[in-house]
Amino acid sequence: MASAMELLGRSFAPGHAAAAPRRGGGPCFAAVGREGSGAHRRRSSSSSSLRSTAPVDALAERVVAPPERAEAVPPEPSVAARAVVTVRRSRKRDAKCRVAERLDACADWVGRSVLLELISTETDPTALVGWFGEKDVKAERVVYTADFNVDGSFGEPGAVAVLNRHQREFFVESIVVEGFPSGPAHFTCYSWVQPTRVHRDPRVFFTNKPYLPAQTPPGLRELRRLELSDLRGEGAGTGGERRTTDRVWEYDVYNDLGNPDMGAEFARPILGGDQQLPYPRRMRTGRPKTFTGKPPLLPPPPPPPAHYDRAESRVEYPEPIYVSRDEEFEEGKNEMLSEGALKALLHNFMPLLVSSVSPDFRDFAGFHDVDNLFKEGLRLKQALQDQLFQKIPFVRKVQENSEGLLRYDTPDIIKRDKFAWLRDDEFARQALAGINPVNIERLQAFPPMSKLDPAVYGPPESAITEEHIIGRLDGMSVQQALEDNRLYMLDYHDIFLPFLDRINAQDGRKAYGTRTLFFLTGAGTLKPIAIELRLPPMTDGCARAKRVLTPPADATSNWLWQLAKAHVCSNDAGVHQLINHWLRTHACMEPFIIAAHRQMSAMHPIFKLLKPHMRYTLKINALARQILINGDGVIESGFTPGRYCMEMSSFAYRELWRLDQEGLPADLIRRGMAVEDPTKPHGLRLLIEDYPYATDGLLLWSAITRWCGAYVATYYPSDESVQADTELQSWYTEAVQTGHADKRGAPWWPRLTTPGDLASLLTTLLWLTSAQHAALNFGQYPLGGYIPNRPPLMRRLVPAEGDPEHAHLVADPHRFFLSALPGLTQATTFMTVIDTLSTHSADEQYLGERPDEAWTADPAALAAEREFADEVRRAEEEIGRRNTDAGRRNRCGAGVLPYELMAPTSGPGITCRGVPNSVTI
Repeated sequence: MASAMELLGRSFAPGHAAAAPRRGGGPCFAAVGREGSGAHRRRSSSSSSLRSTAPVDALAERVVAPPERAEAVPPEPSVAARAVVTVRRSRKRDAKCRVAERLDACADWVGRSVLLELISTETDPTALVGWFGEKDVKAERVVYTADFNVDGSFGEPGAVAVLNRHQREFFVESIVVEGFPSGPAHFTCYSWVQPTRVHRDPRVFFTNKPYLPAQTPPGLRELRRLELSDLRGEGAGTGGERRTTDRVWEYDVYNDLGNPDMGAEFARPILGGDQQLPYPRRMRTGRPKTFTGKPPLLPPPPPPPAHYDRAESRVEYPEPIYVSRDEEFEEGKNEMLSEGALKALLHNFMPLLVSSVSPDFRDFAGFHDVDNLFKEGLRLKQALQDQLFQKIPFVRKVQENSEGLLRYDTPDIIKRDKFAWLRDDEFARQALAGINPVNIERLQAFPPMSKLDPAVYGPPESAITEEHIIGRLDGMSVQQALEDNRLYMLDYHDIFLPFLDRINAQDGRKAYGTRTLFFLTGAGTLKPIAIELRLPPMTDGCARAKRVLTPPADATSNWLWQLAKAHVCSNDAGVHQLINHWLRTHACMEPFIIAAHRQMSAMHPIFKLLKPHMRYTLKINALARQILINGDGVIESGFTPGRYCMEMSSFAYRELWRLDQEGLPADLIRRGMAVEDPTKPHGLRLLIEDYPYATDGLLLWSAITRWCGAYVATYYPSDESVQADTELQSWYTEAVQTGHADKRGAPWWPRLTTPGDLASLLTTLLWLTSAQHAALNFGQYPLGGYIPNRPPLMRRLVPAEGDPEHAHLVADPHRFFLSALPGLTQATTFMTVIDTLSTHSADEQYLGERPDEAWTADPAALAAEREFADEVRRAEEEIGRRNTDAGRRNRCGAGVLPYELMAPTSGPGITCRGVPNSVTI
């Protein structure tokens, strides 16, 4: 493992010819001298490189030479400086790594060592001390030093370059250059440096001083431009497959979710670039297209529709899929996912094995089977065990050695009250404080109306009539309840109805388009008063096509009501996962991240603000394309829409997604859950005062708003300063025009012309990647791990009287209800996945935290960050107080879970709390 830093250059003194650059065999720093001295860089025909051409200063601040005078100017004293380089080492070093290290140690002896160099006419190269010396083998970080002398007129270093002449890449966390009169110069790296056999050009790292484009010192302007050109892939062209070692950011459509080479049934539509199936863009990998013309190993399958000939060939997990090298997970994150993969292997292996040997185990026989997943794990009947041990000897060892892993953690939802999920009040409470608290809306007109084309989908009026609900409004009329803001709704009618025929034609998938009405009680809690179950109009002759169920009055209607609530939860789970979680916080943020790396320098103050909120997101999204949202992946397998999941997500993007309504206040107003009120702390008045998601969310939203406002004000004093920032404008324009190309003509895109516009945009992006994602993600297993509480998939419709299935329900309602939910294998697979998705890794970075204390050299920005961190801590304390307030019945009471999904900090594991800075899982 080795590294090198080298900035090749040429220095000029007034009236003298150019001097050849001085280079050495070891790591070194060289410094640029007086005005006119410079580092030189040009681009080769194939890729960027550092070479001697026109002078370019490599300084953040130049020392300007005084006018020439007759008398001689005495030379300024030299500076003895030291470079301190922090390198992170792998905790697990395999045999290949050890061999490479030995080769690199030998290379050091012949002068191919780590190079550190600042450009100067006076400074000789100086080697890093002890790269292969005795080091603490357990240390994760190793610090190396290099001592050198520089001309006293050097000024401040603004950039360093790293040339790695060893065999393997290495990870540089930081470089600190000490000894200058101006104080230490910090270079925040956190990046991999590839060996010259992979990338022959040096890596350039800039100082932590932020510069707007127009304020960039002359010596850094060309380096800044060329670095962004490299990140856009311009030097190497845009064609070809990207290597895992590349650092190139480009866009592509979602054309890699299916595998049409395996046959038409494995093909999936391409999302993006089609007005019928619009979608945000994702990171381009450049993999070859399917149907390459190579002779198949098997007889060719029937060809899929011609549309799929633009599909990209699949990269199946665990084969790595390309993201820019610095976006890969660090070791701690990989270790957490590896542990989850082992747990998943065992959790999924046993149910598959059991169901394949014994058909009786394919469904849950009773609630005790569900409970035993948490009490005893998946145990086999003794007779079945004996059969398996005879047929498959290693099963005994799996059972004996893995019981801890085969047992599922008890979800929080049944820890305090095992039967809470059965109650109507808990069903309603979760609409305000559950996994998906962002779909509840105030009913503003009765009856509810569909926005779908009535010529295709039938009359738009809801089947719910006044007679269904009048007796459940505490003596109010429907109009009075509307005017008093007492009626609320979960409406999944329009998002599901266009897909129901195709969904219900799949084996083992049954769904409705549902509407659920709630009444706000005097205690501030909701109670469900009606559920509408809607099927497409072509089934009008069926008694089940357009039904309304109300709270039960007898045993049979109680089980029908429970089934109707389960269908609502299944609708809710699909919309939560496909739209609110994946689309809004993962997919729609990816173009803004790609554009930020392509258009904004690491020196740009807005890039510095955004950087912690982009961490890991592209890697997570790439993995999702491999195993979660792909054809036959976890989402298709585990959720009712099945193979139409991503088409539904595209439909929602086309019909519903608007960036100007993604901020918390705008979303609350859009859903009718709040009205503007300047007398209130956040400028809003919530119409349900005890709405935990909104009340806690507004605390964090306000903190983010003040932080972004203060930060933007530091750099942008006027409208003109925003409009003149070429990198900033290019970032936003590209994110909209290219990253969201299918919606680029929409009139609602926010403008970016004033400091207020910029602060508002940044607040929304930071909110979505931190608090919004946390609220939708980290409660998945604690609240959804008990399948009867929130089934992601339904296999039976609600039987109507006279149907054969109605008699089965009456005869054995317990078993019928469980048979409508996911089966054993489906349930345990889903539980295993959301277990991993709900887990915080040990290296998580939470809102208000920034582990890199030297992320900027701007004192004003650091002061604003400290105030932000203090406000986030105060918000956490307030959330803790709210969870002990008995008056807040939606988060406090007998068996009621506290609402902590917006509590900023958390330990590792499944905690049902914690707000990471970014979308990390």
